[in-house]
Amino acid sequence: MKKTWLIAGAALLLGAWALKPAEVLPIGSALPKADREMMDISGKKISMKGAARKNGLLVMFSCNTCPYVVKNEERTVAISQYAQKYNVGVILLNSNEAYRGGEDSYEAMKSYAASLKYNWHYVIDENHEVADAFGANRTPECFLFNSDLKLVYHGAIDDNPSDASSVKRQHLKEAIDEMNAGKDISVKESRSVGCTIKRKKA
Repeated sequence: MKKTWLIAGAALLLGAWALKPAEVLPIGSALPKADREMMDISGKKISMKGAARKNGLLVMFSCNTCPYVVKNEERTVAISQYAQKYNVGVILLNSNEAYRGGEDSYEAMKSYAASLKYNWHYVIDENHEVADAFGANRTPECFLFNSDLKLVYHGAIDDNPSDASSVKRQHLKEAIDEMNAGKDISVKESRSVGCTIKRKKA
């Protein structure tokens, strides 16, 4: 009996480990799952590598209803437009697989993106596979890759996700500027504040 319990306990631990996302992607890492195609709100599939532009790629984990995503809507639009202006591709990923039947459904994503006039990719990260590969846990959470698709910045859009009027440093904008100028990124990581990604239960 004791042996049976030990085996069952070990199986549970292994199962929990398998569901746990990987450690957060270290600075300098290559873009994971670069060729994995995901369904975009346009109705076509796109990979992150396909979304990249000459100067790199901004990957942001987002959703439709998280209060922090809502607080950052204007900033998300502004930084996405800024990245595109400087030839950095933009792709937003919705990894909330547990909410896929409701507020983070494909149709809800299309409506949300239309309301904010997104003109960049917003895709379904099925089974939160990409979020797991990145070790992403929050919405919004940003990963900036350079022209070699190596990670140069990870974290928040700026230093005050709760209050746009109190922002003192725009981390992501500064990182884009420094990256495009060929400089070392002065702030490579910051703390992402937001809702947890709603991963599906086993």
